[in-house]
Amino acid sequence: MSKTILAVDDSASIRQMVAFTLKGAGYSVIEAADGEEGLAKAKTASVHLVLTDQNMPKMDGLTMIKALRAMPQYAATPILMLTTESSDAMKAAGRAAGATGWLVKPFDPAKLLEVVKKVIG
Repeated sequence: MSKTILAVDDSASIRQMVAFTLKGAGYSVIEAADGEEGLAKAKTASVHLVLTDQNMPKMDGLTMIKALRAMPQYAATPILMLTTESSDAMKAAGRAAGATGWLVKPFDPAKLLEVVKKVIG
């Protein structure tokens, strides 16, 4: 059974690139356009990894991470930030919220797969 990854980003082109890259490597991908939709989909599906942007309408990435971490089924699920934000302060806020790791956009598909493989196999 393939591992399922939730990709949350308000940019349709980024979601498509992420999904294309991950599906090509054999992962199942669920897409969401913002944190609110991502949280709703996480509640109805069982995902092995969450990839999220930070700056999105309705609910940002850090708020979504905190909400996911409050749910028992996502207490230990790897969550990676995939964002243009690269400041140390933002990374510290991400860690404090419960993010497992940080990737900066634009992303290198090979690097994305390397990190995903490292956190979920």
